Amino acid sequence: MDVGPKHAKDTLLQHLGEEQKHLGAVVPPIFQNSLFVFPDQASFTKAGADPLNNSSLYSRVGNPSLDVAEKKIAMLEGAERCKLVGSGMGAITASIMSTVESGSHVVIVDGCYGPVRDLITDYLARFGVTHTFVDGTCADDVIDATRPETTLVYLESPCSLIFRLQDVRAIAAAARERGVTTIIDNTYSTPLYQSPIEMGVDIVIHSASKYIGGHSDVIAGAICTSEKLMDRILRKEISLLGSILAPFPAWLITRGLRTLKLRLKAHEAAANEVAGWMEEQEWVGRVNHVGLRSFPQRDLYIRQMRGTGGLFSFEPAKQDQDACDTFVNSLKLFQLGVSWGGFESLVVQATVKPMHAKEARKVIRLFVGLEDPEDLMADLTQAAEIAFGS
Repeated sequence: MDVGPKHAKDTLLQHLGEEQKHLGAVVPPIFQNSLFVFPDQASFTKAGADPLNNSSLYSRVGNPSLDVAEKKIAMLEGAERCKLVGSGMGAITASIMSTVESGSHVVIVDGCYGPVRDLITDYLARFGVTHTFVDGTCADDVIDATRPETTLVYLESPCSLIFRLQDVRAIAAAARERGVTTIIDNTYSTPLYQSPIEMGVDIVIHSASKYIGGHSDVIAGAICTSEKLMDRILRKEISLLGSILAPFPAWLITRGLRTLKLRLKAHEAAANEVAGWMEEQEWVGRVNHVGLRSFPQRDLYIRQMRGTGGLFSFEPAKQDQDACDTFVNSLKLFQLGVSWGGFESLVVQATVKPMHAKEARKVIRLFVGLEDPEDLMADLTQAAEIAFGS
């Protein structure tokens, strides 16, 4: 099948990387093998001349099952290359480490994923890497935090738990002028709802365990960037840390990609309905959801995003830990668990104190799965009656 630039992304998503049908199989096979053999020395020598860019040599560095999913994700992100690795955190770590050395300085949004904060403040600090946290809502504050020794600006837009946005285009442009690499976690939006590379970001990462996988049955991460930057990551962090994805999880990623658009639309519609309803409930103090018209950064959302997903949070009007525990424990359809992006609705709670905030606030994060929104709202109502007396 001949697919290319003349086709829409929806069509490419179904067929790109699958032009060769092995024994007529409509679904690509899983190349569950550690190595590949060659008919003669000449072909072996040719493959070994560039092992990191050869998917049919040794599965520590590449595999045809990864090729299919990587081509699709790179196409969606508008990236020259994509590499699948063992987890979202693996993608983050490899990408960050490719941009720093002893003496480097990193500017990072304070609402980032918790383990990223640990990586920057604890692990990399051991090797002389310094950092500055910013809240990210003002592009000038992010830009002003850079120094002569800054090598990385790390963004997560929307950020975890409270879903603040950063002006990605303005920050990326200023960083590029200063010779500073930018990385963004685009897991929340997926390539369908936000295009950071188009806005000037250098490296885009995903926890592919979330929407891209979509079925809560795979752990994976994706790195999307230029040929030049990917070559460096492959030859150092990927090759030396040995963290690429195994063939079977890569096959599951390809399966998830086929329905990504349909699932994401369903999550978006249901979450917008539930979040809008929650704004009207007496037991809710504040709803943090990018999709609401009341969202404080609505104009920025319209400028740089094309939609929202199923993830948002709220602050209970009654800021009492026992009541929050009771609420979470009383839910029936919302299950208590980390991660998100699959078929099931989930809940977790946290205490958050963003930069410049006067006090910490208890926040309950909800992921709206593929259940009926009316049933989910009924579940939230009965739990609130028990916990908050509403």
